[in-house]
Amino acid sequence: MEPEPPSAGRFPHGVFVGLSTLDIIQRVKEFPGRNAKATALRQDVAGGGPALNAAVVFSALGGRATLVTRLGHGSISAVVREDLAARGVALVDLADAGYQPSVSTITVDDATGERQIVSTDALGRQRQLAHAPLPGKADVKAALDALGRADVVHLDGHHRDLALAAARWGRERGIPRVVDAGRWKDVMAELVPLATEVVCSADFAVPDCGGTLQWILDRGAELAAVTDGPAPVRWLGRQCGGSVDMEQFRAVDTLAAGDFFHGAYSFARTFGGAGRLEPAAALKFAGHIAALKCAWPGTREWLGGLAGSGPLDYLRTVRP
Repeated sequence: MEPEPPSAGRFPHGVFVGLSTLDIIQRVKEFPGRNAKATALRQDVAGGGPALNAAVVFSALGGRATLVTRLGHGSISAVVREDLAARGVALVDLADAGYQPSVSTITVDDATGERQIVSTDALGRQRQLAHAPLPGKADVKAALDALGRADVVHLDGHHRDLALAAARWGRERGIPRVVDAGRWKDVMAELVPLATEVVCSADFAVPDCGGTLQWILDRGAELAAVTDGPAPVRWLGRQCGGSVDMEQFRAVDTLAAGDFFHGAYSFARTFGGAGRLEPAAALKFAGHIAALKCAWPGTREWLGGLAGSGPLDYLRTVRP
């Protein structure tokens, strides 16, 4: 089943499935040593998580973004909900009663833009009420069916049941499924064969595998790519492959740059409808957006620079 391609004047719809956290970001002159304190130069509080940040940038670029996640209700969840609403991201919350999202504490070195992160990832579910059941497969599918048309399904692999259900739903409907593989998680063994494209980091280490790109293609994906910070992105498709140079810049803050790279790639994936961009061009655009982010501290202030026609003009003319 072929999905309806975005037409002129219609916003592409991206469904983002995965992790939501609350990010508390402290910017310091230098990382504190063991058993030491440091005074923050700046503090930012915003929603976080790979799928959530990808949805935020998809929306900022002019797309219609829906985030399918577990968020729950409470003081922590309320801050994340407000952030999503402010960024124009629709929310489908499949949390059970008593769920609270994880909190990520992040320290950024002001001199280098490097960061340290402590988080429980998707383990917020462990704080659920003992009697509250998780939604079944039928419930998840019904929630996805209610979304109607979608142009891309973006998956970060967190919340295993949601990821696999959404990937199968997208496959049944003929919707492209883009996996942000990040680092290896056990779910990837099942999720990658359901994907059309997999973009992973250099930290993605497949157990007992000699070549990541070929392993991904052998599992059924049409495209595999590996990012490595400012180094060229390596990619491989069914007919060809290559590398794409990334923009060089002085990083002020690299936090969530990878999440925004993936969200921008999924946006580029919808661009042009049936006459989709070449993979190298989509990866180049994603790198451009990530570079813009790295010039700003925090994860939200930089989004103002995406307003207007600049990013789309770049996307129309980008060459790998």
